[in-house]
Amino acid sequence: MNTTTRVKLSAMMFLEFFIWGSWFVTLGTFLDKNLSASGSETAAVFSTQSWGAIIAPFIIGLIADRFFNAEKILGVLHIVGAVLMYQMYNATEVSVFYPYVLGYMILFMPTLALVNSVSFNQMKDAEKEFSTIRFWGTIGWIVAGLCISYLFLWDSKTGLESGLLKNTFLMAGIASLVLGLMSFALPATPPKVAKGEKIKLSDILGLDALSLLKDRNFAVFFISAILICIPLAFYYQNAHPFLSSIGVNEPTGKMAIGQVSEALFLLLIPVFFKRFGFKVTILVGMIAWAVRYALFAYGNAGELSFMLLIGIALHGVCYDFFFVSGQIYTNSRAGDKYKSAAQGLITLATYGVGMLIGFEVAGMITDSYKLADGSIDWKMVWIIPAGIALVVFLLFSVFFNDKSKPESVLDAA
Repeated sequence: MNTTTRVKLSAMMFLEFFIWGSWFVTLGTFLDKNLSASGSETAAVFSTQSWGAIIAPFIIGLIADRFFNAEKILGVLHIVGAVLMYQMYNATEVSVFYPYVLGYMILFMPTLALVNSVSFNQMKDAEKEFSTIRFWGTIGWIVAGLCISYLFLWDSKTGLESGLLKNTFLMAGIASLVLGLMSFALPATPPKVAKGEKIKLSDILGLDALSLLKDRNFAVFFISAILICIPLAFYYQNAHPFLSSIGVNEPTGKMAIGQVSEALFLLLIPVFFKRFGFKVTILVGMIAWAVRYALFAYGNAGELSFMLLIGIALHGVCYDFFFVSGQIYTNSRAGDKYKSAAQGLITLATYGVGMLIGFEVAGMITDSYKLADGSIDWKMVWIIPAGIALVVFLLFSVFFNDKSKPESVLDAA
């Protein structure tokens, strides 16, 4: 890969995740402070991510893979997305905001696959080259958080009182427009499917990979992946509002610690696989969710603030050791015939079905523990997902019993 192409792909990844990190982290607090949304209304807004994940395979399979270059579709989606972001910036009620965020997520979720497609199309050795390109996506997410907290001060006490958090949508919209225009200058990535070739619905949704569920161990992992998304949804939906409401300064910037952790622990996955095997690695990821939420439940913005920071820093263990490890395990069990279908099925099950259930549960729990003065009993809100994560941990430890060697999982990946 030449230097020009590497720079273009790195910039693409940076902007892709800068856009997402610009507004999604602070979304819960924005809905509460700017739009006075209830827990159920907040859950509905966050669930648009799941609907986007469910619909994304159709956009990729029916359009991107058949008719148009991936980089051109990427450009169109981000330009339209910039318009929707501007409408979200102007919205003053949840009922007005919701249709725009739903439309946006339906358009944005497919771009996560498109940027990967554009990148892989330019690589001779994806295993060595992709991580260095994807790394800039994590940097983009971190920079977005630092800008919100330390450059613009939108999530400061004064910023929240003044309603400045809505500016995150304007920032995301500008970045989306830039990436949309830049996409037309990206390397050409033509359709994968030849003209006239038929695509089955089962191919698009990865349903052919359902045969993998005949393997008892894979079925246990599959069900566990859906269930662990319930506590994951609590973090996405409630972490920022929680930190803001208890008086943590610059919460968005501090939450960027989680992305730094994610990048670091990503490098440790091969070490854990070889030393402890897949089961232990994924169990560590599961128990980390329970520990993280226990830290959130008993920490505070004062003398126990270190507990909150440790909880944020555990994001790398929580996410990488379960979800990234799970993707590698799925790849190893799928075989050449079902590799793409299996990854599509896992994505549909987790970010689609699992997160959809999780956001709904998180909204119900948050509403249930809202006090008479309008505040929230955050201790109970965090103890419940900690308990859910612990139950999933116990179920997986008892019923998953894959005896394959750790090296075979890595080799297949």
